Amino acid sequence: MTPSSGRRRAAVIGTGAIVVGGHLPALRAHADRVELVAAVDVDPGRLDAFRAEAGEEVVGFASTEAMLDAVRPDLVLIGTPPSLHREQIVAALKAGAWVLCEKPLCLSLAEYDEIAAAETASGAYASVIFQHRYGSGAVRARELIRSGELGAPLVAHCQTTWHRDAGYYSVPWRGRWDTEGGGPTMGHGIHQYDLLLHLLGEWEEVQAMAARLVHDTESEDVSTALVRFAGGALATVVNSVLSPDEVSRVRVDCAAATVEVTHLYGHRNADWVYTPAPHVARERVAAWREAGVDVPSSHTAQLGYVLDAWDAGVRPPGSGREARDTLEFAAALYKAAFTGRAVRAGEIGPGDSFYEVMHGGFGETWSGRGVGRA
Repeated sequence: MTPSSGRRRAAVIGTGAIVVGGHLPALRAHADRVELVAAVDVDPGRLDAFRAEAGEEVVGFASTEAMLDAVRPDLVLIGTPPSLHREQIVAALKAGAWVLCEKPLCLSLAEYDEIAAAETASGAYASVIFQHRYGSGAVRARELIRSGELGAPLVAHCQTTWHRDAGYYSVPWRGRWDTEGGGPTMGHGIHQYDLLLHLLGEWEEVQAMAARLVHDTESEDVSTALVRFAGGALATVVNSVLSPDEVSRVRVDCAAATVEVTHLYGHRNADWVYTPAPHVARERVAAWREAGVDVPSSHTAQLGYVLDAWDAGVRPPGSGREARDTLEFAAALYKAAFTGRAVRAGEIGPGDSFYEVMHGGFGETWSGRGVGRA
């Protein structure tokens, strides 16, 4: 229920870097619509530092349960390690709060279906942070592709080639199947291939390879995939933490134009480039490039969409089918890599080992030097 002030009451769970650098600025940008009233962290020192930054009026708690009981917030923003997401999301939903949670929303399709059941029971919703969908450049590109203005999508490339050193994996929960859910396929490239799916729609088939080439981790440090979309387009997807020249890129070649975005951790209108086919009139190209007010991809942009959905009384973007489809793609990529065969959309369900965990039971036995064949 919206408080009499017209502002919804929000709480954050986790007060680390992603909450300080992403969620807190978003809350401040929408301060006319939402107010931060509580924060949860198991580390008292980190919690105190966050409250000093966010404002002493923010009440601190050591547990999610204590906060939900005492505060009954309207909205809960979650920025904890991935293995905690499912439990915290379900608890917040049961308390009647909407949720906006860092990626991955949870560690498996089985966990997602628990979240979906909690949504149904509570009437509240859980969205995952995929902020690259919500920048104005991405909104414009999707409109143009989905409307057919750029012609039929034919070929696409999705690249997340980042670099992480051994120190990055000294954090205990990173690089482990049971706490992170996987390697760069789950923790890094998921932003870019979520954007690819957002632009192109339903996928039909995935073939893949994965390997652990450098890092002493349980999960992969690189994966590659070939994807066939329902509309016929073919795509490549690369997820790496081994790449000194870091870049994030999505490119879609359509019959009338190539549209491409190149960035690292966020994009603006100027990062989107349209290259017309020779037969296309200049007037059409000029219209493509008009994306309106420059809204960077960010937590701020996505929070605005969530609040708009709440005001309209509809399911927020980044929840439901949208959230599950991206998680299913990750599961399919892993299954294709571990089994060495193509995986079709919809085939991973209860009874399939990849429904329960992303490694499908292969995680403790694979050599890590490479699995699967495309």
